[in-house]
Amino acid sequence: DAGLRNDVRFLGALVGEVLEEQGGSHLFNIVESARVAAIQRREEEPGAGSTLSRLVSSLDAHDAGELVRAFSIYFQVVNLAEKIHRIRRSRDYLLSGAGPQPGGLEDALRKLAHDGLNWEDLQNLLATLCIEPVFTAHPTEATRRTILEKHLRIAQRLGDRLNPSLVPREDRAIVERIRMEITSLWQTEEHPSSRRTVSNELEHVLFYITDILYQIIPAFYETFEETLAQVYGDGIRDIDMPSVIRFSSWVGGDMDGNPNVSHETIQHTLSQHRTLILQNYRQEVRVLYRQLSQSRSRVAIGDDVMARIGMYQKMLPDGFAALPVRHQNMPYRVLLHLMHGRLDATERDLPGQYESAEPFVDDLNCIVNSLKANKGVHAGLFSVRRLLYRARTFGFHLASLDVRQDALTHRQVIGRLLGEDAWVDMPAEKRADRLLSILRSGVLPTEVEDVDATRTLSVFQSIGVCRQRFGMEAVGPYIMSMTQDVDDVYSVLFLARWAGLVAQDGSVPLDVAPLFETVADLNRAPQIMKKLLSCEVYRAHLKARNNRQIVMIGYSDSNKDCGIVSARWALQKTSADLVQVMTSEGVNLTIFHGRGGTVSRGGGKLERAILSAPRGTVRGRFRVTEQGEIINAKYGLRGIAVHELEQMVGAVMQATALSSKPDERPSAWQPVMETMAQASRQAYRTLVYENPDFFHYFRHATPIDVIERMQIGSRPASRRSQMGIENLRAIPWVFAWTQSRQILPGWYGLGAGLAFAVETHGRNRVAEMVRNDPFLRSLLEDLEMVLAKTDMDIGAYYAELAGERGASVFAHIREEYARAVGLVLKLKDNDQLLDDDPTLQRALRLRNPYVDPMSLLQVDLLRRWRASNREDDDVFAALLATVNGIAEGLQNTG
Repeated sequence: DAGLRNDVRFLGALVGEVLEEQGGSHLFNIVESARVAAIQRREEEPGAGSTLSRLVSSLDAHDAGELVRAFSIYFQVVNLAEKIHRIRRSRDYLLSGAGPQPGGLEDALRKLAHDGLNWEDLQNLLATLCIEPVFTAHPTEATRRTILEKHLRIAQRLGDRLNPSLVPREDRAIVERIRMEITSLWQTEEHPSSRRTVSNELEHVLFYITDILYQIIPAFYETFEETLAQVYGDGIRDIDMPSVIRFSSWVGGDMDGNPNVSHETIQHTLSQHRTLILQNYRQEVRVLYRQLSQSRSRVAIGDDVMARIGMYQKMLPDGFAALPVRHQNMPYRVLLHLMHGRLDATERDLPGQYESAEPFVDDLNCIVNSLKANKGVHAGLFSVRRLLYRARTFGFHLASLDVRQDALTHRQVIGRLLGEDAWVDMPAEKRADRLLSILRSGVLPTEVEDVDATRTLSVFQSIGVCRQRFGMEAVGPYIMSMTQDVDDVYSVLFLARWAGLVAQDGSVPLDVAPLFETVADLNRAPQIMKKLLSCEVYRAHLKARNNRQIVMIGYSDSNKDCGIVSARWALQKTSADLVQVMTSEGVNLTIFHGRGGTVSRGGGKLERAILSAPRGTVRGRFRVTEQGEIINAKYGLRGIAVHELEQMVGAVMQATALSSKPDERPSAWQPVMETMAQASRQAYRTLVYENPDFFHYFRHATPIDVIERMQIGSRPASRRSQMGIENLRAIPWVFAWTQSRQILPGWYGLGAGLAFAVETHGRNRVAEMVRNDPFLRSLLEDLEMVLAKTDMDIGAYYAELAGERGASVFAHIREEYARAVGLVLKLKDNDQLLDDDPTLQRALRLRNPYVDPMSLLQVDLLRRWRASNREDDDVFAALLATVNGIAEGLQNTG
């Protein structure tokens, strides 16, 4: 870690210089005093804690905000240094010749080959792969695109410093560029002055798709092909590599609880997607035009290239006429010029346009084949293939847009359309029978003038319009949040038919994806899907969809419902049962994992989660949400993004290969998990839903009231209009607990669950599972990280904000935390948390002192702001800075 330490010292010194230059010695001295006192407090020097508390409480709102801003900038550059260090470590590992890097693509392929997977089997496996990260908006992710671009430039300059051949003058120039970006960061407002719109969220997500993923997709496939050749032999180097990755998004299509998303945002978003991808293609085609200058007098050209030139010349006569005469004997240039013309016509919806991405891909393949056949392998093939990889991945739609709505909204709209005032309160079975009767008859009710109904029907109409204009892949599945029974699925078919979203064969051309979120709904999910598959109307719909079914499972609300251990076990069991139901009915299932950034919302190491999933749940197809700071952590730098995709693909391939093998986990392990989950759930529910003082504690001992007022998300903090924990969205719920350093959703109930499992089944049995059960091992590794990030001493300051009513609640929390830590250490036979991951252990130990001043300052500011009846805008502005600073310091927050 010497390289990381050097980078952190270098960046820390630069930040200090910027602070002194921009804020003067007064600010610099405040920051240094807080930093030194925080470190001394962690080292348990006498009086350091009270010194730090006095310092932060003495600051006025302006100085408090500046102090937090300073630490926030520091964490921003340290986060970048850690990312660069990941790239450095990966390069050093490869250069060491120590074999494939654990978790990488080569490691996965060698394991598959070792297990007997031959080349033919691997080709069949590759043909099944469809891995789909789905980017979603994140209310607690406040980083503006301007800031992201500055981060990227700093990271690029840090990467430049890895070059050992730099001379001092070149290094000084790089340092000055980094200084400029840090200074610009300091001078740029972090928080938008108004609430973020859907367009802002779209801009944020598109940064990662266009500036990162579009750039690295060719590198990913080139690495994949090279690795295949290394493992299976050079004879397969020239294979026709299938597309195994595609990208999707919810931004602009997620209507669940968000009145700002409508049919208009769907159309605007998809139009933006199309414009951006076509502009990228046109730019790349122009570059190829300059590169591929081969003349017919010097080299042969494929007949197919010449035939396309003749066809496009007639299609775009003006475009051909604009071609310089001196270039007309350069066939690749001629074809690329005409292809550029077709792309331009496509963007502007003019005659001569490409009807879809397939003809564009065919044109590129035509050039590839001609280059291969006519001594062009080293005369442009590399660049053309790079564009081909992109075109096959992004099409003309860039990323598919999923559409999501709350099932309750559908029920309310259908009640109005049918004139049934009691529709929402009617038994689900009765609603299902009525909807099926209408779907079977094909006779839809007469139109009803209703604003909400018109708004809903317009969405389905827009899906049809957008698919016709932007292609079938432009719109992904239609997802129903909070699905509770089959009638919620029938509702989508009913509304689609009413809106006229019907194919020529009479089917609804839409993948209907129920989302099961609470534990009760997850437990019912297999039975609900079984009931759906027994219905001839729905089976006919599935047949038209090639017998493929997407089922989404939610990690967030299930966790908020019953705690981390019980929720994860419910998700594990539901996944296994869904596979059994679908397989028995001959339906190809894709489980869509609704994961967030934090462990409590499904976060953690994705590779480990994939490999610990029940057998058969991953059969080539894997769909997962990516949110907030996790998008930045995984896809913020190109080198890391390539590695993340490699890990995901490698894990999916291994899990798919395992799906045909029997599960060798002992049956005796399941009762242990049942015992653990039951006791954990009881402990969690007792505290969160049955303790009369808990809601008071949550409202006072966390900054939830600040988060609810933050202008950083386009949707409200609560799912529906009611108050209470049940209707609070999972993201602000987790974010508030993380800010208070208690991180309760990420571990509470673990101690009770482990203790009861040990008492019931014995320590040896539980310890055996901790070592050997992939599911429990993965769960505990995730939760151990959360326990290590949790700080009960800092949490105690927040608990004081809840007064006497909160004292007993915090006592329960602190007791359960101590029990969880003690049992994890005992069962793993370790002395300290994260002894098995010294890199992360060291990173947290170094980070915590720099987060502490912001936490103590946040507590003090909360006290002041609430005393002003939450009307002091200067204090509120400083509070916003603490929220952002703590998020930067802790990283996975929401």
